[in-house]
Amino acid sequence: MFEGISNKLGVTLKKIRGYGKLSDSNIQEAIRDVRLSLLEADVNFKVVKGFIDSVKSRAVGQEVSGSLTPGQQFVKIIHEELIEVLGSETVELDLKASPPVAIMIVGLQGSGKTTSAAKLAKTLKETLKRSPLLVPADIYRPAAIEQLKVLGEQIGVETFDTQPGMSPVDICLEAQKEALVGGFDVMLIDTAGRLHIDQELMAELRDIKSSIEPNEILLVADAMTGQDAVNVAHSFNESLDISGVVLTKMDGDARGGAALSIKSVTGKPIKFFGTGEKLDALEVFHPDRIASLILGMGDVMTFIEKAQTVFEEKKAEEMAQRILKKDFSLLDFKDSMIAINKMGSIENMASMIPGMKQVANNPKALDMAEKEIRKTIAIIDSMTQKERRNHTILNGSRRKRIATGSGTKVQDVNRVVKNYMQMRNMMKNMGKFGKMAKRMMRFM
Repeated sequence: MFEGISNKLGVTLKKIRGYGKLSDSNIQEAIRDVRLSLLEADVNFKVVKGFIDSVKSRAVGQEVSGSLTPGQQFVKIIHEELIEVLGSETVELDLKASPPVAIMIVGLQGSGKTTSAAKLAKTLKETLKRSPLLVPADIYRPAAIEQLKVLGEQIGVETFDTQPGMSPVDICLEAQKEALVGGFDVMLIDTAGRLHIDQELMAELRDIKSSIEPNEILLVADAMTGQDAVNVAHSFNESLDISGVVLTKMDGDARGGAALSIKSVTGKPIKFFGTGEKLDALEVFHPDRIASLILGMGDVMTFIEKAQTVFEEKKAEEMAQRILKKDFSLLDFKDSMIAINKMGSIENMASMIPGMKQVANNPKALDMAEKEIRKTIAIIDSMTQKERRNHTILNGSRRKRIATGSGTKVQDVNRVVKNYMQMRNMMKNMGKFGKMAKRMMRFM
């Protein structure tokens, strides 16, 4: 995400290093470059102007504080102003009303509305421990009704049985009754979309809004469309008073303009963003973390949260105990590889870690890393339980058999064993710190 604007800003911020004071004369070039980077990223020109004015007023003539270099001081100002533009703080879903809490999902056709409804249902069920009901209210596109049912089955969430001839308002009212009787505490309404905004669509959405009085009206907008997404958000907000935005396709070639413009233009926060087609590829929008990503600082908090979701605390505790007893086996090594695989693409993970940006932008390196993980798992799977527990018995004939069984070469087996031993030695050193090792394992 944000590779274009991040790279341009990275070059710009390097230029200002070396000054003892941030003055008007020595930051003008940097300010111009920042402005150009934002405009090229398709950020709304009024948002760019306000951003630049704020940065300039704070930076000009400001002494470098503490141990910060002038470049770091400038980055700090840019970072803080980016957070402000992106929304200042994370805004959670409003789920405080009496159940069933109604959430309307609105947007144009092709924005990823139906898939986003399912992703949000999965998040509500697994992360927030809610009991959601999916409601297909798009009667104009029969495929949307069937699609939502299929997605609901995949994530184990029930879908309201919309019948032919029902109006969108009737669907929502009947679903509300079913949710109340069935013990569902949240209902997610996938409304109709159009290829463009028209009065008929808005009238229908307003009718649904008045009939069920939803707690949330979330607009799903395609980040790939740049300023069009901002214009769509503005129009929907004027007509429906939306409560927030879900930006989709943030993992594509989106230049970042929509994310950096929507809050300033509409006054409404971005609450979630999609990072892929999979149903778990939905992230909470944290303005401070996104600002850090844009400036190449990584997103360690999201990385840790992802790790915690795939590495159960009990399992982490057990592994920590084995580390303390110097009993980290090849089986544990394999579990670590599987956990990394579950956390998502190597590209996304690398972009979250400070200093790994070059790896994230190197397709060959990413491809090699992903292949290496798959190969490692296959090689360990080809071992016997005894071999996984005790690597010292892996003589030449055993390694040859393992290579044949995993479709690899003996050199590959040797490399996996070497990597395992390096990680094992590192774990032993961690074990010397006692309880700290246990805490560290929770973040693996």
